[in-house]
Amino acid sequence: MKKFVLKAAVVAIVGYLGVVGYVHQYDKGQMEKLLAEGNYSTEQQKIAKVFFNNGCQYCHTPSAELPFYAHVPLVDSMLQNDIKEGNRVFLLNKLLDGLKDPSKLSEVDLAKLERVIENDEMPIAKFLHIHWGSRPDEDEKTTVLNWIREQRKAFLPANTEGTDNHRLVQPIPDEIMTDAAKVALGHKLFMDGRLSGDGTIQCHTCHQLDKGGVDRLDVSTGIEGKKGGINAPTVFNAAFNFVQFWDGRATDLADQAGGPPTNPVEMGSHSWDDIVARFELDEDFKQEFLKIYPQISKETLTNAIGEYEKTLITPNSDFDRYLKGDKTALTAQQIKGYELFKQYKCDTCHTGVNMGGQSYEYLGIYGDYFKDRGTPLTDADQGRFAQTQDPYDMHRFKVPSLRNIALTAPYMHDASAKDLKEAVRIMLKYQSNAKPQQQEVDDITSFLESLTGEFEGKKLQ
Repeated sequence: MKKFVLKAAVVAIVGYLGVVGYVHQYDKGQMEKLLAEGNYSTEQQKIAKVFFNNGCQYCHTPSAELPFYAHVPLVDSMLQNDIKEGNRVFLLNKLLDGLKDPSKLSEVDLAKLERVIENDEMPIAKFLHIHWGSRPDEDEKTTVLNWIREQRKAFLPANTEGTDNHRLVQPIPDEIMTDAAKVALGHKLFMDGRLSGDGTIQCHTCHQLDKGGVDRLDVSTGIEGKKGGINAPTVFNAAFNFVQFWDGRATDLADQAGGPPTNPVEMGSHSWDDIVARFELDEDFKQEFLKIYPQISKETLTNAIGEYEKTLITPNSDFDRYLKGDKTALTAQQIKGYELFKQYKCDTCHTGVNMGGQSYEYLGIYGDYFKDRGTPLTDADQGRFAQTQDPYDMHRFKVPSLRNIALTAPYMHDASAKDLKEAVRIMLKYQSNAKPQQQEVDDITSFLESLTGEFEGKKLQ
């Protein structure tokens, strides 16, 4: 029996070698056809060929075509597992789209790619045993790294000291251009209970500016004491997010502001017509509003709120000052924590100005987070899937910003981490496949505490 199992395993492995070898030649032909039909420039083709010639497409595209005999017992499961794991982390087809249209590039994808190239981490060892010589050579690495850093320039904040396209994180700019009159109206609306059905709930109720832009509750309390289903994200620096809400259902700040007022659990208004009618009855407000906007409507009210929220940015953290050249701004422990933060590749998803908020990521790459949590699944656990109904998006969430993270406990979408050190442990285990020593957790936590910034000239508390 043992001999039979051994022979079967050998046959499967040999078949796997043959299958992938065949696919390598097949996909090479497909690559040439794709590039020829895709109107890629010579330089763009050069970048794309680095990926295809080294077999990146096998594990990082959702529709890699495999020959029929890829279904040999054991071979199929090996292939599908590699593809599933690779797709969860990185999709090459998104990057190829960005080659032709840089506006489609993800800052996170650039960061992930840069890290694995710098560290010679891809392809993985198992893949190299099959595809000899498939690891990028020095010229190929230089070509891609130079391209990545050139593309990153588009993401750098304008007129901000301390930016560096060789670094994955950047300092927060001192300001974002806004319309002062709209900001003033938006500030009043942010604090106005008339957006809610009974006048008791404001935007500020769940996003308190003296509490790090959150309410510091597991889930927020809405109208009539009703409880929400997910931990409220901070409103500070939300202007830097590529979408809003954990599941990305709002495209921008104004779109986000349009959701809670008519949510029956949050602010509980019956309709936007009712909300508009309440503001129409206030003649002073109406006259002030109509000086700026042509009418009072859902669109204009939420536009004003969104314009105000653009001002809720928190520059001048100790870490920002460090990035701008003040090497005394961080303690020795915080500097060590920053190095660990980079070593464990936390800065690939928590990248850019906001150190997050730029992508959806799967929660539990290196372990079953939800099984280990030990509590029943909820609607909130669906993540992006709730909006797309695409199985790929199940348990995939918008990455939260790490700015002011020391002030916004509890953590995770489900508030499962009650303090920052526990959140660090969870993320290192499930997203970085790390088993850190306590001192490393302490060092990273100390670094994260340096991300607390200033609002209206005062450090947040």
